[in-house]
Amino acid sequence: MESLDHIDLQILRTLQDNARLTTKELATRVHLSTTPVFERLKRLEAQGYIKKYIAVLDAEKLNRGFLVFCRVKLRRLNKEIAEEFTGIIREIPEVTECYNISGSYDYLLKIHAPDMKYYQEFLLNVLGTIESLGSMESTFVMDEVKQVYGIQV
Repeated sequence: MESLDHIDLQILRTLQDNARLTTKELATRVHLSTTPVFERLKRLEAQGYIKKYIAVLDAEKLNRGFLVFCRVKLRRLNKEIAEEFTGIIREIPEVTECYNISGSYDYLLKIHAPDMKYYQEFLLNVLGTIESLGSMESTFVMDEVKQVYGIQV
């Protein structure tokens, strides 16, 4: 894989801030003409540096502002059970992120819900029906202190 130069890094930083820029606007910001910026973008996409372009939505306005981090411990941990669990979790829309973690729990889930009552029903009727699930511990977000959508480049 080709290494990134300072222009590539500048393109990535600029896109993290605003992915809606046209190639022409991006070229102006990185002080190149449109064609080389277009070629760099295609290369960065092909090499996997840019995974996708998305819009960041306001969870509160969409009635999904109740944010929960749920730690999950499986009944038993082996490859088959882990694959079954993660396959189920990938299909649950309320779970927006899932991480396999170290420590007392096996997974950390980020869950968006409208309110506590909805989350309670979700625990009983969705997560609670997963056979491989052993125990859970939920932490409710009271205030968002920092949320960054990009990474430092």
